[in-house]
Amino acid sequence: EPSSEVKMHIDVYKNRSDVNAVVHAHPPFATGFAVAGLALDQCILPEIIISLGSIPLAEYGTPSTYEIPQNVRKYLKDHNVFLLENHGALSIGPDVYKAYYRMESLELFAKITLVAKLLGRVNILGEEEVKRMIELRKKWGLGDNYPGCRINGKVVKDGEELAEERPKVFETSGKSTTAFNLTKQDGGSITISVDELIKIITEVVKSILNRKVF
Repeated sequence: EPSSEVKMHIDVYKNRSDVNAVVHAHPPFATGFAVAGLALDQCILPEIIISLGSIPLAEYGTPSTYEIPQNVRKYLKDHNVFLLENHGALSIGPDVYKAYYRMESLELFAKITLVAKLLGRVNILGEEEVKRMIELRKKWGLGDNYPGCRINGKVVKDGEELAEERPKVFETSGKSTTAFNLTKQDGGSITISVDELIKIITEVVKSILNRKVF
């Protein structure tokens, strides 16, 4: 029997003529990022930068409705792998093997990223190195629909930096000089350095301790 998400599969075929296979699954590490509301779009692993590029987070939609395919469609032109917010993951390809291997690559990338975060540092590759890899994928004829990946608030695509597509929330490359980009409830944003953030947190903790809450 067709999956309850058959609408999502059919919508992909309708909007990407080069796609002949769609895989939808709930791999635990990738789904963990989807539940946390975190895209896997940073320039971290060379293999992922070359083969997949950024992996966007498609906004939540009620299962079995047209909401999910509509939200995936926003990213469909340039991406081949997607996280589905609070749901799972989706990968597409010219055949079922390619779509399946892309799903496996997503899950491995999510697992490695989580381990790096637990160790306290996600080392993001530099712009020049990423541009070099983009040139390699062109040389190897890996296709034109490429989303690039993100470095410190900007997306590097086809050797150029583009404006960031979605705001960062509490991200760091592990260097003390990194600034945080925080999203406010009114839709605006503020930028604060790591040192300033540490100072604020320290003052808050001191204030709590002085009140003898514990």
